[in-house]
Amino acid sequence: MSAKGLTKRFGDLTAVDSIDLEIPEAAIYGFLGPNGSGKSTAIRMLCGLLTPSAGEVEVLGYKVPGQAEKVKREIGYMTQKFSLYEDLTVTENLKFLATVYGVPANKLKETVDGAVERYWLTEQRSQFAATLSGGQKQRLALAGATLHRPRLLILDEPTSAVDPQSRRDFWDILFGLAEEGTTVLVSSHYMDEAERCHRLAILDEGRVVAEGRPRDLIRDIGAGVVEIETSAPRAARDCLEKIDGVQSVAQLGARLHALTAKSVEDPEGLVSNALKQADVDAEVATVMANLEDVFVVATRLNHEQGKSNDAA
Repeated sequence: MSAKGLTKRFGDLTAVDSIDLEIPEAAIYGFLGPNGSGKSTAIRMLCGLLTPSAGEVEVLGYKVPGQAEKVKREIGYMTQKFSLYEDLTVTENLKFLATVYGVPANKLKETVDGAVERYWLTEQRSQFAATLSGGQKQRLALAGATLHRPRLLILDEPTSAVDPQSRRDFWDILFGLAEEGTTVLVSSHYMDEAERCHRLAILDEGRVVAEGRPRDLIRDIGAGVVEIETSAPRAARDCLEKIDGVQSVAQLGARLHALTAKSVEDPEGLVSNALKQADVDAEVATVMANLEDVFVVATRLNHEQGKSNDAA
């Protein structure tokens, strides 16, 4: 799956701005970004649900938008909001969807029973969808989206309203699908979910600001990451935010994460000296970045480049 110069405009708004992507088959590919960053719009164009304003897309060997109808027959799509019939039971919902997908009548029971078992819905099969928990609704929606064994599965922020254990179970299912050959595209604003993806694109203001394997993005962050432990986190933060070379300071409980510019040769020394001069007692150490740090650095650079372009 690939995209070159993929763009979507809505009037004067450019929701997706000339992005290039190479998405491997049988992998989980994530789109990470805040609301309005363009991740959902990009995914909808990739699967033929939205016509691009410009650019080229190839999905499952088909050209989009020219062969979008062929693509649609080979995808499963799960929206952020539960969209099945709440006044039908689990089994009734799955039977209906199987019929819509064209599952042969002689395979209908086998297909539905298999989905109920695989997605841990055996005890709920006669239960109305409206009475299911958030995690159960999530599994039902995923079961419905995969009844026809799609080659491509699209998930638009699928775990935004479920508990941590349900999210973990959900991702176990996704890894199983990928191992069986399904390509999974998932949008999220959860950093821990993004770290689970095989590859990841970070979007900001419609642009891809970082792309690659999560561990590579963390390794190549292009900034110093310093952790500060102190009993006076507010004073430490106020001090560091005024120091040239410190790009960002985030509080994590009693700890702070400070990001320094790539040009700073000794990030730990810069932070330590600044705190000493401000009479803030603290323990300072250089640490490995996390994905949130990567996101902050990448989006900050994108904003700075945007300002430079505007000034020019």
